[in-house]
Amino acid sequence: MAMAARWTLTRYLIEERRRFPQASGDLNALILDISLACKSIARSVAQGLLGDTLQGHVPQSHARGKYLLVFDPLDGSGNIDVNVSVGSIFSILRAPQEVTDTGREAVESDFLQPGATQVAAGYALYGPTTMFVLSVGNGVAGFTLDPTLGEYLLTHPAIQVPAQTREFAINASNHRFWEPPVKRYVDECLAGRSGVRGKDFNTRWIASVVAEAHRILMRGGVYLHPRDTRESESPGRPRLLFEANPIGFVMEQAGGRASTGRQPMLGVKPGALHQCVGLVFGSRDEVELIERYHHEPLAREVGTPLFAERSLFRD
Repeated sequence: MAMAARWTLTRYLIEERRRFPQASGDLNALILDISLACKSIARSVAQGLLGDTLQGHVPQSHARGKYLLVFDPLDGSGNIDVNVSVGSIFSILRAPQEVTDTGREAVESDFLQPGATQVAAGYALYGPTTMFVLSVGNGVAGFTLDPTLGEYLLTHPAIQVPAQTREFAINASNHRFWEPPVKRYVDECLAGRSGVRGKDFNTRWIASVVAEAHRILMRGGVYLHPRDTRESESPGRPRLLFEANPIGFVMEQAGGRASTGRQPMLGVKPGALHQCVGLVFGSRDEVELIERYHHEPLAREVGTPLFAERSLFRD
């Protein structure tokens, strides 16, 4: 499709709205506001300066609408100094009827909804190009920012994650803290063609959830940031509402899968605004295999001495 013939983000949202004739347009307006904020962040990141870009909040004088926004403005910020891709992540939930009717301020408990209730979610990626990836519950679409027009143009319609892969991403420096099912999975991948998986795997790690998610959406793969044994009171490090749920929503809408390692991510009921979880997402077959390993007896998870001897990350 020629660039001039591509849909803008605005037109895409208008076409999506046609599926709901009674819709007021508030959701479209919110998504466009988010996309505008992402343009501003992209400009600041490109200049190497964040300044006051991330300091805004909704003024008290503004009317309260139908939706709640959860927004992580700069995921992977530790990569800025080395000029590696970073991004923003957003999740949109329906506000309780009381907030809509009375205009009262939203409180923490209003946001504590399972990921399956998200109305829309997505992310912006600030790399060689700026991309805006979105799901409104009808698949996943990717838009590229045309700097000459100042518009997001639809470049990746109907994104689908391949069900199978030969690539996984995990921070191997935490190997000694992983639980047995994760060690088993990684050891089997590293055993390569001569192991039980019968194929060679490549490893990746960018330390940016947005960048990892985008790579997986484009070509498949699996990302693991599992719970570990360092903090018994915390089941993981990624934040459920700010990272795991929106990325999980996008993955599921693209035909992939998102999980805590033990259960589907979008079914987890949040207990706190900054609750953390283990996070596994990507190609469906691999995520389901990791879940199966978590539910099998421990004796089978440990496996034979083959993997302990061959692992590149032995204790």
